[in-house]
Amino acid sequence: MCTLVHMGYLLLAGAIAAEVAGTTAMKYSDGFSRLWPSLLTLLGYLLSFALLAQTLKTLSVGTAYAIWAGVGTAAIATIGIMFLGEGVTVAKAVGIALIIVGVVVLNLGGAH
Repeated sequence: MCTLVHMGYLLLAGAIAAEVAGTTAMKYSDGFSRLWPSLLTLLGYLLSFALLAQTLKTLSVGTAYAIWAGVGTAAIATIGIMFLGEGVTVAKAVGIALIIVGVVVLNLGGAH
């Protein structure tokens, strides 16, 4: 059975996915000079904020925003490294790991 908190986390996952898709599309928008990637960026962010707003009905704003921003940042950094030819440094890898650890600590700490 899906509780309200579980539904909140599902909505949050959707918000993160939409934000990551929007940010990735922004990379291809060439400064918003290309129509379709620019429209996908707008759609991704609109959907992300709409889902994040729904998430806040069941999760605290501090926890939801920290997870949204942290996981989104880690995902975009990983996409940049794996698919967009961005370099990886020890500092970048440690930073991504710290973001992931921070999100885990927030969830284990019962900050719902």
